[in-house]
Amino acid sequence: MRNRFPDLLPATRKNSDSGAGEFEFASPRGVAAFSLIEILIVLAIIALLAGVVIINIEGIFGGGQAQTAEIFVTSSVKAPLLSFKIHTGNYPTTAEGLAALKTAPAGKQAKWKGPYVDSMPDDPWGNPYKYRFPGVKNPKGYDCYSLGPDGTESADDIGNWQ
Repeated sequence: MRNRFPDLLPATRKNSDSGAGEFEFASPRGVAAFSLIEILIVLAIIALLAGVVIINIEGIFGGGQAQTAEIFVTSSVKAPLLSFKIHTGNYPTTAEGLAALKTAPAGKQAKWKGPYVDSMPDDPWGNPYKYRFPGVKNPKGYDCYSLGPDGTESADDIGNWQ
């Protein structure tokens, strides 16, 4: 049986008496390949590695939530609160909370020049950020904090006092 695509196989010089430069093409049966067992082993290893990565994905990306909350309470909310203080003379009270950055609190409409924020985001765990003025952890300033992953006041809270 003649090969239909002889140009796809490597050519070798045919040994002939005439030496006229005749070539013959290698047989496809002589080509080395992977066995089915080798392919299955490689697929099993890839599946095993994928499983390990999927299991550890929380550990890889889980720290990002705490960093996001820390950036918000230490930096992102600082400028709007400072602007509020400059315009009204003091930080919002605990009762007014962070909502005072979006809507004017009662009695401060004349001095309020906001809104100081477009919206107030929740923390990475879906809970609202907490605010106190005067602060318990920062008695001369304010406390702004996230309740952390457990959603309750505890040692894992992320605040502007850390």
